[in-house]
Amino acid sequence: MSRRIHPSAVVSPDAELGDDVSVGPGAVIGEDCVLGDGCVIAPHAVLEHHVRLGVGVKIGIGSVIGGDPQDLKFQGETTTVEIGDGTVVREYTTINRGTAQSWKTTVGKQCFLMTYVHLAHDCHLGDGVIISNATQLAGHVTVEDRAIISGVVAVHQFVRIGTHSFVGGASRVPKDIPPYLKAVGNPVKLYGLNSVGLQRANFDPAVLRELKRAYRLFFRSELNVTQALERAQQELEMFPEVRHFLSFVDGSGRGVVM
Repeated sequence: MSRRIHPSAVVSPDAELGDDVSVGPGAVIGEDCVLGDGCVIAPHAVLEHHVRLGVGVKIGIGSVIGGDPQDLKFQGETTTVEIGDGTVVREYTTINRGTAQSWKTTVGKQCFLMTYVHLAHDCHLGDGVIISNATQLAGHVTVEDRAIISGVVAVHQFVRIGTHSFVGGASRVPKDIPPYLKAVGNPVKLYGLNSVGLQRANFDPAVLRELKRAYRLFFRSELNVTQALERAQQELEMFPEVRHFLSFVDGSGRGVVM
């Protein structure tokens, strides 16, 4: 078993490090941290407490993972940060542990979090999520698989951002972004399907057609959500993606961006 740990790094005796792990100068691996095989911890990065890294995770210079939740209700419960295989976290990113609400903050597999990203307590990211520089997610935010969030975006607590959606730069996001759509601005507004992203993901043209019809029913008609849902169920072909779109909008707690 080979590990490359710089002499100036500090590694807790109860941390568990897999094979081929690299820990750079001045890095800190705190108590009850578990690192999978092939993880790379850059210089001066800190894994504070109770962090779980999958295989091949890379943590950038100066990042702080597993810090206490910034939540006045937090009473010191044992909670975790869990990051999936192959995810890259770049420089000076902060990811706080969960609270008793969900007990963990999670990042899926093959995600890419760029410089100065912040994930607050109880955020949950799916697989393949990309978040650009200086974007900040408040507590309890959910980001579904393969969503892309551009730089300098502020996301309000409890917001959901749907799968394969795209959020443009410098947007303020106080409400849910439905899946498969693109949104930008302050105030943020919807601008149709994330057509480029969906085509790159090889979506069937028939699915794209029905998603476009769903978008028009909900966001470019005079119908309210209940009326649009009834029309959609009657008129649209119920591909799985269409069903997910409908259930996301119908189940939105904060309301959706228009």
